[in-house]
Amino acid sequence: MDCLPLRFWVNVIKNPQFVFDIHKNSITDACLSVVAQTFMDSCSTSEHKLGKDSPSNKLLYAKDIPNYKNWVERYYSDISRMPAISDQDMSAYLAEQSRLHQNQFNSMSALHEIYSYIVKYKDEILSALEKDEQARRQRLRSKLEQVIDTMALAS
Repeated sequence: MDCLPLRFWVNVIKNPQFVFDIHKNSITDACLSVVAQTFMDSCSTSEHKLGKDSPSNKLLYAKDIPNYKNWVERYYSDISRMPAISDQDMSAYLAEQSRLHQNQFNSMSALHEIYSYIVKYKDEILSALEKDEQARRQRLRSKLEQVIDTMALAS
């Protein structure tokens, strides 16, 4: 469904020591790998055909995956039906977050990471912006193309 939540949550699930002060032994690691695999399968848009030769970690929760997929789809559907926030509200929120965390955040590093991601997935992102009605109204594709061109000149 969405690669960013997967990248974040799978990493946290498989590596709880990144967030919590714990030691992860091999048994815990194996169990967390099963949970992470179940989470990835639940968010996947492709169907996985399972058989007698399938890994046991995929078979363990196979009957629950369709239900989990429905939850994930409903989650994203609920988000898409939420009212859009205004540019002013978003700007005010981001300005407040920036002020609150100004000493904890390297904005240039973050911008470079975002730019690297955008360049890597440029075609897909631009296509998605073109297909989205609200993004078209706000001319987000054009604005992003200008940012990409400006950054490319600066490199």
